[in-house]
Amino acid sequence: VFSLLLALVLLPPAPLVLLQRPLSWLRLLREGDSCGKCNLELCSKPTHCPAGTVLDQCGCCPECGNNMECRLDADETKFGEIPEPQCVCKSQESVCGPEGKTYVNICQFNEAYSEKRRNINIKHKGPCESAPVISLPPQDAQNFTGNDIIFGCEVSAYPMPHLEWKKKGNKMFLPGDDAHISIQARGGPKKYGVTGWLQIQGIKKSDEGIYICQTKNKYGTAYASARLKVIDGKVFYF
Repeated sequence: VFSLLLALVLLPPAPLVLLQRPLSWLRLLREGDSCGKCNLELCSKPTHCPAGTVLDQCGCCPECGNNMECRLDADETKFGEIPEPQCVCKSQESVCGPEGKTYVNICQFNEAYSEKRRNINIKHKGPCESAPVISLPPQDAQNFTGNDIIFGCEVSAYPMPHLEWKKKGNKMFLPGDDAHISIQARGGPKKYGVTGWLQIQGIKKSDEGIYICQTKNKYGTAYASARLKVIDGKVFYF
């Protein structure tokens, strides 16, 4: 037994084998240095290219043109499969069109004017400066006394607008010193937009009336209103 143990101890160590995970096709794709032979059957046709397509840097496969590029969404990849390429804009900077409208990026501007078959340049980079526009005004509401209600108001402009609330017939802006009224505001959901809310907790009959969303910047002011109808929530038993 001793001789057997001694023989096992003196045996040379087995070589260490490291298991390496196969390189993903995305990594292999990125590591490619040369174009190789062009095979059109292996090319994926890009979609959503209103400005048309151009050949890639190898002069083989089509890709989106006019400030657009093809990208592969790694989140949609499956082992051994190549996802459909999507065309996205190289620049995400807003631009101002000649008609005073703000476009999300240069590609959206190109798309709009390619449909009109017109070759027009942008007015300038960055958003157009304008008076506020209320894209989502508050809606009329009715509820029983004691319940809560919320009015919403969505506006957009550049420079960013200021948003306030008031009740028709009152000079003071809300909430004032009224503890059961509160207001909130945040940026968005669209770029250069602001959304505001007016909340009235435990509404009373005296809260009934017209509430006004007022927004302004240095270029102008915009208004929108909604009516609140309060129904007496008392129940009478006979």
